[in-house]
Amino acid sequence: MSCIGNLIWMIFGGLIGGLTWCLAGILWCITIIGIPIGLQCFKFAALSVAPFGKDVVYRVTGVNFIVNIIWLIVSGVPLAIGHLISAALLCITIVGIPFAAQSLKLARLALMPFGAEIVSSR
Repeated sequence: MSCIGNLIWMIFGGLIGGLTWCLAGILWCITIIGIPIGLQCFKFAALSVAPFGKDVVYRVTGVNFIVNIIWLIVSGVPLAIGHLISAALLCITIVGIPFAAQSLKLARLALMPFGAEIVSSR
C-alpha cells in the first residue's frame, strides 16, 4: 500500500517538495561550513519524495538544538510554510487527508531536521 501511496504522492506534490529540499541542500552546500546541513537536506529530499512507509524519530541533544535554531532562521520557515500550504490544499478532499498527514510530517521535519532519523514504519 505504501508503494501506491508514494506513487500518488509524487504526482500531487512530492516532486515539488523534494525539489525544494534539494534547492535548500544546494544553497547550504555552497559554503564549506554548510555542507553537513546540505547533506541532511538531501537525505530529507528523498523522504519528501516518498514518505509513506517511513517515520521520523527525534533525538534531542544540545548541538542539534543549536543547529536547529540556525536552520529555522535561515531555511526552516519557508520549507515548513510550503508543506503547510500543501497540507491545506490536500485536506480539501477526503481522499487527500492521508497525503495531508504526510505533508504535516514533513512540515514538522522542516522546522526541526537535526536530530531526526528516518526509520521504516514496518
